[in-house]
Amino acid sequence: MDARRIAELLQPFLGSAQNQRFDDQQLTTNDLFNISMYIDLLIRWNARINLTAIHNEEEIATRHFGESLFAARNLFPSRIAWEQGPSAVQAEQSSARTRLIDIGSGAGFPGLPIKIWAPEIDLTLIESNQKKATFLREIIRQITLTNIDVFSGRAESFPNPPAEVVTLRAVERFDTTLPVAASLVAPEGRLALLISQAQLAQAQDLTPTFTWTPPLLIPLSASRILAIGVKESRTPRAPRNNSQAEAPNQ
Repeated sequence: MDARRIAELLQPFLGSAQNQRFDDQQLTTNDLFNISMYIDLLIRWNARINLTAIHNEEEIATRHFGESLFAARNLFPSRIAWEQGPSAVQAEQSSARTRLIDIGSGAGFPGLPIKIWAPEIDLTLIESNQKKATFLREIIRQITLTNIDVFSGRAESFPNPPAEVVTLRAVERFDTTLPVAASLVAPEGRLALLISQAQLAQAQDLTPTFTWTPPLLIPLSASRILAIGVKESRTPRAPRNNSQAEAPNQ
């Protein structure tokens, strides 16, 4: 797909985030090249295995990449360090790297577009369907992304520690998957949901240890939103009753 056309289609999703310059919100030439290659490969693979119900390349750009990049720019609003050259990148890498887990990645959304936008993160894609997991590994190889793991199992079986950011989009059994996703968020970490407005109340009910910011309407959509919740730093300790009080020193 033509990179210039991709840039035009994605522009509505890349408007300036709050307190950020417009120039910090743009895709680079290399980003657009990678997205073009990604779309072409997705269409070829989709003819053999069911990766997405969307077959039109322009709709893939807006529905999949647009929505994912809208999440990316709100989760990681500044690209300044990566545009200032190697010294700034080295300084950024010297601090603790942000880990992001994408649950039910399917064809790679939103995890891989977020990685394209924010290459400094460590990304884990969780996808239990083996054919889709194979596709994810091929995409990663083709566009030479680094610091990405594909866990080809269920999220409940993921053995690694919780992450600073967990993303969830278009999964089956939302009511059972969301609590698992919430459990993989580190204290004070963020859970980012790309859902319909109708799912928001259920999401909030299922995540009592999270504080939710006002949802953001996804551009070019009547009902799709980005909802971001922050996990409490710790579970409140239950108060002791009088019988548990320590006896005074004798």
